Amino acid sequence: MRRNTLLGLVLAATALSGPVSAQDVPCGGSFSSFVQGLKDQAVAEGHDPATVNRFFSGISQSQSVLKADRRQGIFQDPFITFSRKLISQNRLDTGLRKAREWSGVFDRIQSEYGISPGVLLAFWAFETDYGGYQGDFNTANALVTLAHDCRRPEIFRPQVFSALTLFEHGDFDPATTTGAWAGEIGMVQMLPKDILENGVDGDGDGHVSLKTSPPDALLSGAKMLSHLGWRPNEPWLQEVTLPEDLDWYETGLQTTKTVAEWEQLGVRARSGQLDDGRLEASIIVPQGRKGPAFIAYPNFRVYFEWNQSFTYVLTAAYFGTRLMGAAPYDAGNPEQGLSGDQMKLLQRKLAERGYDVGEIDGILGSGTRNAVRDVQKELGLPADAWPTAALLNRL
Repeated sequence: MRRNTLLGLVLAATALSGPVSAQDVPCGGSFSSFVQGLKDQAVAEGHDPATVNRFFSGISQSQSVLKADRRQGIFQDPFITFSRKLISQNRLDTGLRKAREWSGVFDRIQSEYGISPGVLLAFWAFETDYGGYQGDFNTANALVTLAHDCRRPEIFRPQVFSALTLFEHGDFDPATTTGAWAGEIGMVQMLPKDILENGVDGDGDGHVSLKTSPPDALLSGAKMLSHLGWRPNEPWLQEVTLPEDLDWYETGLQTTKTVAEWEQLGVRARSGQLDDGRLEASIIVPQGRKGPAFIAYPNFRVYFEWNQSFTYVLTAAYFGTRLMGAAPYDAGNPEQGLSGDQMKLLQRKLAERGYDVGEIDGILGSGTRNAVRDVQKELGLPADAWPTAALLNRL
């Protein structure tokens, strides 16, 4: 499932460590000369020359990695379609079985990090189908290839040296370690730098083995979520019902109110009760006012440090609630969305009116959602940020 998942995670990691311009990071040119430059830097930074030579001895440029990078997918399906593709009964049943099988690990995660089992189970399911498919790209070749490529060297070059450090620890083999095309490893798909910073030896064997050890993978994923800002023992997402007279312009992640304030406006939990009235939260209507609705608590925003796709994040968060016993969402009867070509036309129309939608790419990203909501308000329409043919016709 690691299509554009990588960039959400690595860009977050880059932001945490400070910006690095591509000019500061050599890239391109002869691949063999580039590898020699990596070796020279590693030795200059104190790594043993013989170890460095062993690590880089079999490195080669991977054209398959470059092709995968160029064609990486974007989650274009709307939430209902996308979530139904990813969440099958088999995935749900397997998740519940894994929760029982590794209950001791999940109890430890709950105790140490305050993270619900459903959160990690959902990532485990979507990233590698519970470890069933972890990627077959040689990780060392992938990282060096992407560091050499001049698109994002500031992201991938540090990962090469982190992999070298893992090699020195006995937790990485440049000849045999495989994973996703962008260098992520293991059952919950973590990059070498994240493994160094957040890796946990969950099974006590002296190594962090994210490919073969569920305790290591799950505890490492939990520690990383904690590092990214997860608030212990707080909720992340809950399905709600909304009053018909709600000010739809106030839906979306750009608006937060306390849970108590949302309740005063008529927001209700579809099942049970809303959480602590003092928590700040947003209302999400991914396919407009006639579709499913959720209240997003502060922890929901941590998901965007893992992945920057709104649809993926919402689906992963929702699946986590399902694994913890929530009922299937009420899909409602949302209005038909736009095709890719229609979305591009809408973006051009919005840009002509002065709205910043970013690239004209046919994707309903945050910029386009914000512009849709604003123009809906301008036209006196329900401002729920869901683009329809009726809106396009009005423009």
